[in-house]
Order: sequence, then C-alpha cells, then structure tokens
Amino acid sequence: MAKKTVVSTVSIEEKLQNLFELQTIDSQIDNIERLKGELPMEVRELEDEIVGLDTRISKLQSELKEMELKLAKHNAAIHEAEALIVKYEKQQENVKNNREFDALTREIELQRLDIQLANKRIREGQVNLSNKAATLEAAAKKKDAKTKELDKKEDELKKIIAKTEKDEKNLQKKMEKSRKKTEDRMLKAYDRIRNAYKNRLAIVTVERDSCGGCYNYIPPQIQLELTSRKKIISCEHCGRILVDRELAGLQPEIELEKEVAEFGEPEEFL
Repeated sequence: MAKKTVVSTVSIEEKLQNLFELQTIDSQIDNIERLKGELPMEVRELEDEIVGLDTRISKLQSELKEMELKLAKHNAAIHEAEALIVKYEKQQENVKNNREFDALTREIELQRLDIQLANKRIREGQVNLSNKAATLEAAAKKKDAKTKELDKKEDELKKIIAKTEKDEKNLQKKMEKSRKKTEDRMLKAYDRIRNAYKNRLAIVTVERDSCGGCYNYIPPQIQLELTSRKKIISCEHCGRILVDRELAGLQPEIELEKEVAEFGEPEEFL
C-alpha cells in the first residue's frame, strides 16, 4: 500500500476541522450501532447456543440407541437362557445317572441366575433410558425455544439494517474520505483517544468552561488559545482534543448566554 502523502501547508485550523468532521461522522456511525444495540451479539450467542444444543442432542440420541441395543441384548440373553432351560429339562428326562442329572440341574440354575441378572440390568437400563429420553426431550424443547428467539432477534436486526443500511454506507464513504485527508499522525492520536473511552469521543468542545468529554474545568487562558486555532490543545485531564464551539459550528457561549437569559435554557443542556 502506497504511503499517504500529507500536504505540509495544511493549517492547524484545517486539521482541527478535519478531525471534528471525522468525529461527527464516526459518532453518527456509532449511533447506528447503538440503534442495533446488543442484537448482533445476542444473535451470535444464540447461534452458538443452538450449535451446542445440536451437538448435545446428537450425543443423547447416540446414547439412547446404545442403551436400546444393550436392552435388546439383555432380552436376547433371557430368551437364550429360557431356551437352554427347556433343553436341559428335557435332557434330565433321559439321564442315565444322578451325576448327569445334578450337572444339568446346575446348568438350569445358572441360566436362571443369568435371567435374574439380565432382568435386573433391563430394569436399570429402562430407568436410565427414561431419564435420558427426558433429557433429550428437554434439550429439544430448549433448542426449539432458542430457535424461535433467534428468528425473532434476526428479524429485528434485519429490519434495523434495512432501515439504516443506506445511511451507514454513505457514512462509511464519508468516513473513508475524511480519514484520507487527515494526516497519519493525527489519525493515530485520534484512534487511540477514541478507543480509550466508552463514549468514543476524541474531539470535544468546551461547554460552560468544562471539557465536553470529562467535564473538568478548562482555564480561560486555554479557552482563549482554542479560539486562535494556532495549535492543537488537549484536555490535561482526559487527553481529548479540544476545539472551540465556533469551529464546531455551534453558537459561541457568550451569545448563547444572552439567549438563555432572554428565552430560557436550550434543549442541548436540558
């Protein structure tokens, strides 16, 4: 990327005007973002939550199938044991001695024990299966609720985007144009200050002898220097760049005070 060439003949006043123009545009973009509010973040969080629920539901479904297979195996083992008992009982009718009869009796007892154990495993498995099915149902209901909530949030966000998209694109173009005519050093300072504060204000006016960013007192000498526009002055408390009201396109405070005395407080201070 070619390095931006900055004309050295740009006056301090022009630099301040460029910065204030950039701040005004950025503040308008910020207002659009505030209009969207927490919706973009809420949409992303809901999307992530639904993905997590999908994973959980898939895992629960796999576990249910595995549990059903185990129950089927236990039932198959019971049927096999019952068949063996019938077989051994028939064989007992044709034994030649007590030793063979006793051996078959032990086999029958073992198969009955296997049936008891399998029935126990089936009862336990059915309880676990029921609990797992309830958990799956709850997860599915939660996913449905989150999906409906997501649809609603996405619809709200789409409406806001549709309403503000044109303005946002125009402001983005203006912002890019404004940044191009502002020298790199000033842009870096502007971005650093702007990113340091929640209200995103890097360029502020003096309002009633106070910094428009942190509301700390600005001495008369500093205010006088501001009106001369011979150097860039920052608030000694918060570091924001100060501009006089006239440069910002606002009414000078002396005239404003006269109007207040005659007509009452203006809306910007109410």
